[in-house]
Amino acid sequence: MRKKTKIIATISDLKCDKEFLKHLYDSGMNVVRINTAHASFDGARKVINNVREISEKIAILVDTKGPEIRTNPMEQPLAVEYGDMIKIKGKHDGISSDEVIYVNYNYFVNDVPEGSKILIDDGDLELVVKNKQDDYLECMVMNSGKINGKKSVNIPSTHIQLPSLSEKDKSFIRFAVEENLDFIAHSFVRKKEDIFAVQRILDEHDSPIKIIAKIENEEGVKNIEEILDVSYGVMVARGDLAIEISQEKLPLVQKQIIASAIKKRRPVIVATQMLHSMIENPRPTRAEVSDVANAIFDGTDAIMLSGETAYGKYPIEAVKMMTKIAQEVESNTLTYKSTLLVETDPLLNAIHINQQVAIQLTKVIIEAAEKLDIKAILADTSTGNTIRALAAYRGKHTIYAQCYHKHIMRQLALSYGVHLDHMRVPKDHSNFIQLALENVSHKSIFKKDNLIAVISGNYGQAIGASYIEIATVENLIKGK
Repeated sequence: MRKKTKIIATISDLKCDKEFLKHLYDSGMNVVRINTAHASFDGARKVINNVREISEKIAILVDTKGPEIRTNPMEQPLAVEYGDMIKIKGKHDGISSDEVIYVNYNYFVNDVPEGSKILIDDGDLELVVKNKQDDYLECMVMNSGKINGKKSVNIPSTHIQLPSLSEKDKSFIRFAVEENLDFIAHSFVRKKEDIFAVQRILDEHDSPIKIIAKIENEEGVKNIEEILDVSYGVMVARGDLAIEISQEKLPLVQKQIIASAIKKRRPVIVATQMLHSMIENPRPTRAEVSDVANAIFDGTDAIMLSGETAYGKYPIEAVKMMTKIAQEVESNTLTYKSTLLVETDPLLNAIHINQQVAIQLTKVIIEAAEKLDIKAILADTSTGNTIRALAAYRGKHTIYAQCYHKHIMRQLALSYGVHLDHMRVPKDHSNFIQLALENVSHKSIFKKDNLIAVISGNYGQAIGASYIEIATVENLIKGK
């Protein structure tokens, strides 16, 4: 059974040989992620070159580091106990000591109000601001632990005036353009202007790279609708998000973000610690299996592995496990209890008449596929719009997308239920169905009596999908 949920695997240049990548791809990996927080240009280029030798269908996504606050380097960790009082200052080149902790944001003291919580190292240590002076915050330690250098600093429910992009981020975006990559996942997106900051650089270079907004803080959750309107897709980045909002709210927020993305026909990714125990162990915990399954039940397009594949002991086993979970969940009719997950209004977000026609046709073909014994849906695309509209319904039929452009083919590697093929643009579009069937026939997918639903267009990219046809493979071929 072909899985429909896509799998993203984080790859490090320390472990990216072609044999390894081929095993991951054969096991179910669809997208490779490069984390720029831990990558150099040379290391990233090594990963990119090896991925491209495996398959032109594997998309490549790079993360920006984003507006992140961290503790400055320290000579040695500072042990603290509950009730201790410590000072925190904002100075990007300050050296921390037993008396004062420096963070890498100069205006930290100005932005953080008295009474705020400060969470260090993914929330392992909690401080509360008891007193605010002109150049430092006096904080009370709320639990025993150690403060180390280069650790994350989160201030829940507090707006920080950090720039959206660091200089390193800008350099990696330009690098992504030069290497013709597919996605940029922008970290700590708070509002639509953060997306615009990335898009401006892409526009300067006339790049088709798509932006994925990583939702990692309360402000991003609050502004999710406007962020979805201006981004290609979103990622529920649960690591920092679970620190910024109370953990018991995270499952509901995850469901809400997925639902909002589906309604706007935007790809959505669920990420962070999905099979975290498999970094060290050959089998996941039962809770992790349920977590992955629930993300698929929620309707996510893709699920992501981080340390499990970047440096874990069992990366191939982790991808295989995700694939098995996806296949099991997708084979259950409960997954499709609501076959029309998008808004009941099929013209949602449709601006032009041609879009309205195409979106209406996608609704009709999905409804027909649910009622008839249809083997699959066959569609062609120049932009990916029709395919994403089909995928948003989360139907139980695989969508065989015949893509006229390879970068569009890779962009659709993030979309639920889409199987990808590249095909040449037919000189006479009346031959499309025959060409498409030939393009997939070598995989022995269809038999002559299989019922196939086709959605395509006769009038070019500007018009989009204009007709649907449902017939057996034999009759479609005879129709030539």
